[in-house]
Amino acid sequence: MSAIKDWNAYSAALRDRGKELGQLHPEIVKGFVALSNGAAKTQHLDAKTREFIALGVAITTKCDGCLDAHVRKAMAAGATKAEIAEALGVAIALNAGAAFTYALHALDRANET
Repeated sequence: MSAIKDWNAYSAALRDRGKELGQLHPEIVKGFVALSNGAAKTQHLDAKTREFIALGVAITTKCDGCLDAHVRKAMAAGATKAEIAEALGVAIALNAGAAFTYALHALDRANET
């Protein structure tokens, strides 16, 4: 189903491209790494919960790189496929809810004509 045939090769290619961007614009990469590292140091959420949140955002933003990283990290934190599927269900429901809510704006606009 996925257009990505080899997730490990995809991940390696992203790291290589990230290094290229780091050479071209080191400050932006340093800033991204600092932000990412800061968010990883949670005090109240365990690693698995954090990765479920990240995975939900990855699904919502349709970021393949994030999806790859956070599925791997969730599994490394002990998540099962069933738990990941449940977290994905939340992301799917929220996306549907957002579409439903935003559709009401279209009705608002139609009411003004």
